[in-house]
Amino acid sequence: MRSYGHFCAVSKSLDAVGDRWSLLVVRELMLLGRCRYTDLLNGLPGIATNMLAERLRHLEDAGVISRQVAPPPIATTLFRLTARGEALLPVIRELGRWGAPMLGEGGDGEAFRSYWMTLPLELYYYDTSPEEPPVAIEVRMGDEPLVVETSDGKVVGRRGRAENPDAILTGQPRLVLGVLSGRLGLKQARTHGLQVEGNTKVLARIRSITVA
Repeated sequence: MRSYGHFCAVSKSLDAVGDRWSLLVVRELMLLGRCRYTDLLNGLPGIATNMLAERLRHLEDAGVISRQVAPPPIATTLFRLTARGEALLPVIRELGRWGAPMLGEGGDGEAFRSYWMTLPLELYYYDTSPEEPPVAIEVRMGDEPLVVETSDGKVVGRRGRAENPDAILTGQPRLVLGVLSGRLGLKQARTHGLQVEGNTKVLARIRSITVA
């Protein structure tokens, strides 16, 4: 990788992680933990296989990630963040915070993975009635389902299905996030294709702190 050649901490950081896709590799390892190459490839739609291999080598050389060979029955190479890589987590969170207002500018045809939602859920969402029993909302946005749960006043997301969800939302990510944040009314979201099953009252338990 080319260096900026500046005696500056910012440029040195960009030398290490400033290339296209590099911080998104860090994002994937932050959200998923240890990953196989194929997991990273699936979580980075649009990246070429040779580009991913190059970025992984560079991040490893920079001390951001490491690789290990997992024993049977996995018997494959796994990538993970090093302590140096984990130190980038506040950077990823702040980039997510800074870029959140731009999500409204994207098109419905943009690539999306449901587990990417776990970051904004952690940063922006809260339980409006933490004294009430916890609720679980299953959201289905085109790939694998995600469960949005309340826990001790916080809102968290996890991959998979809920055993007994209080409600199920099915539709475009923009519609699901709009309803959960409170920016979009349920009636309006339904006219745009959002499908809702279960107890719609529990949807008001989850709101975004960014709502004016």
